[in-house]
Amino acid sequence: MIKIKHSAIIILLIIVQSVSAQQHEINSESLVKLLDGNLRFTSGSSIHGNQSLDRVKEVVKGQHPFAIIVGCSDSRVPPEVVFDQGVGDLFVIRTAGNLVDDIAMGSIEYAVEHLHVPLIMVLGHEKCGAVDAALHGGEAPGQIQKLIDKIKPAVDATASLPGDKLDNAVINNIKRIVDQLKHSKPIIEEFLHHKKINIVGARYDLDEGKVTLVD
Repeated sequence: MIKIKHSAIIILLIIVQSVSAQQHEINSESLVKLLDGNLRFTSGSSIHGNQSLDRVKEVVKGQHPFAIIVGCSDSRVPPEVVFDQGVGDLFVIRTAGNLVDDIAMGSIEYAVEHLHVPLIMVLGHEKCGAVDAALHGGEAPGQIQKLIDKIKPAVDATASLPGDKLDNAVINNIKRIVDQLKHSKPIIEEFLHHKKINIVGARYDLDEGKVTLVD
């Protein structure tokens, strides 16, 4: 009886490990698809897939995006273009400075919990105007000040670092938002714990169109 229970436990562990490995592979595949698409974009060989009227009709019955992009509202960084993706491929949340408030978080949670999207990418970019505003300080009108206040910790954290102050703050801001997502309870933290999602940060180069992962 003990031997049977022991064997059952071993089988269960093997199944759990197998499912975990499969999920990790899916997460990795999603990231590879993004980076491969960006490589096509930067090399001038975009295929513009899933952008036909047939695709529009196909996704009427349901959406199955393979990645969530938390990006900046900057008009120079359109995710579907820079990753060479099409209709229904990406679930996109865009705010100035790629910030995540409660509304944005709820949107991300919906995609993770309901649509089962396996990858979240926080996509910041070179010469971000929102980060630059926080870097220069001063008072801003309306709700813009709230946006600047949210980015200010990234500016403060990198103030003493050598190199480009704006780019240092941009990268730190990306890292902070990735960390914010990783510790968001209950949905995202739970999915991350069970390795059902992966969360990465990335920086978009305005000059070359290249996306580079941020460690």
